Amino acid sequence: MRVVEVGRHGGPEEMRVVERPSVPVGPDEVRVQVAAIGVNYLDVQERTGAYPRAVPYVPGDEGSGVIVEIGASVRRWQPGERVCWQGIRGSYASEQVIPADRLIAVPEAVSLETAAALPTQGLTAHYLVNDSYDVQPGDLVVVLAGAGGVGLLLTQLAKLRGAHVISAVSTDAKAELSRAAGADRVITYAEIAREQADVVYDSVGATTFEDSLSCLRRRGTLVLYGQSSGPVPPFDLRRLGPAGSLTITRPTLRDFVTTAAELRQRAADLFAYVQAGDLVIQNSAAYPLADVARAHADLEARRTTGKVLLIP
Repeated sequence: MRVVEVGRHGGPEEMRVVERPSVPVGPDEVRVQVAAIGVNYLDVQERTGAYPRAVPYVPGDEGSGVIVEIGASVRRWQPGERVCWQGIRGSYASEQVIPADRLIAVPEAVSLETAAALPTQGLTAHYLVNDSYDVQPGDLVVVLAGAGGVGLLLTQLAKLRGAHVISAVSTDAKAELSRAAGADRVITYAEIAREQADVVYDSVGATTFEDSLSCLRRRGTLVLYGQSSGPVPPFDLRRLGPAGSLTITRPTLRDFVTTAAELRQRAADLFAYVQAGDLVIQNSAAYPLADVARAHADLEARRTTGKVLLIP
């Protein structure tokens, strides 16, 4: 099988496609022929060493495909079924061996490309609007990086819950994408501090943190779920009281998908929205697996919008 290998931490050029032997299927596992792989900014951060991993390693943790082999103890799944997954390390590969209880069934009406784009960013957007902050009708919600993969989904899910959504973006083209996703108003990053929001969803981190805090209403919530511009410096929590008894949370997906039942329930909600036409997945680009370095370079340089996919 073909996999992408990161030989050492550094730039996109440190990734290369290599051949490796296929992995045997265990009794509770299945083998999947991979159709599409989701690329996430965490993959970039691990490659650069911002979140270091032992090298060499195969990046990625989500994708979609078709089951081609099942383990002796597997009863739920059969060869030929279409599935997707999240949280499976080493997903930049042409095939995957996956524990059966980590798979998500893909409805026939949903393409495998859409299914590969949904798990990480869709599940993230789902817990952000339901759990990190329970968005209510009439809430004023500010979404930073509103034209990114999570940002576009967050906007749509918040609108489905009756919120008024303000999206912050960096270019006119991204502003148009954000409006198409349902944003009530689109602003620049320089305008964030002028708002008065119930909740701010911030995936940028260091460069936007202070503005995100300053635009919150009394008892508002800052959901800091990423740090594409770098980590936020140490922060004195005593500032939150005089600022209006504010709340800050730093969630991660793994704590909101802790069981197979929770995974499937969140995924079922998302696929239901997709099939109803209420949630549109923006695939900005699909790159051949051999062009993985270009995919990472484009994502890192903010030349992409929506979701980036690799096709084996």
